[in-house]
Amino acid sequence: MITVDWNKNPIIPAIAQDSETNEVLMLAYMNEEAYNLTLQTGYAHYFSRSRQRLWKKGETSGHTQKVVDLLIDCDGDTVLMKIEQNGVACHTGRKSCFFTSVTQNKTVSKPQKDASEIYGAVDTLYHTILERKNSSGAKSWTKKLLDDKELLLSKIKEEADELAVAIDEESDEQVIYEAADLLYHSLVGLGYRDISPDRVKQEIARRFGVSGIEEKESRKK
Repeated sequence: MITVDWNKNPIIPAIAQDSETNEVLMLAYMNEEAYNLTLQTGYAHYFSRSRQRLWKKGETSGHTQKVVDLLIDCDGDTVLMKIEQNGVACHTGRKSCFFTSVTQNKTVSKPQKDASEIYGAVDTLYHTILERKNSSGAKSWTKKLLDDKELLLSKIKEEADELAVAIDEESDEQVIYEAADLLYHSLVGLGYRDISPDRVKQEIARRFGVSGIEEKESRKK
């Protein structure tokens, strides 16, 4: 029987396919822990390379994937899961992540769900930023920032200064406005570096229970 050599392949591709229609819904990655959890629980677990952590599909959205069957390819380095998809598989709100036809040069399916309602505004915005980054020929302020590092850095500094001024001197509404501007430009900066905001959330979570003084002292070690 073919098995995965985890020493040779610590992270492998995992394809999720609708068990009834055979439509390919998404491709993600598994490490050994995610693979074992998938088998033990009967629900798809993955390892996120961008977030650098284990995650259960649907842990935030509720759009889980119940595994009907799991198959390994002939080389033992890719898995195919036949799944029952609860809700949608794609972060864009579409059933499948494969909705852009290169040969037809168009989008071939529409969202079934509002992505911001599923994943929240921040994560949805970050994914939109990545879409702009990977697009060719698209003209937008986000794309301009991503293509001009010096402009991006200057805008982050500018927005941080404007937020500081607003906190010191201006109305609550202006503080909110400037904070939103800084958050957006910070997310573009994370997108420029391909750093998921989830990793920032993990860092904030790590600091819970640690005093500010202790946290700063730990950086010096």
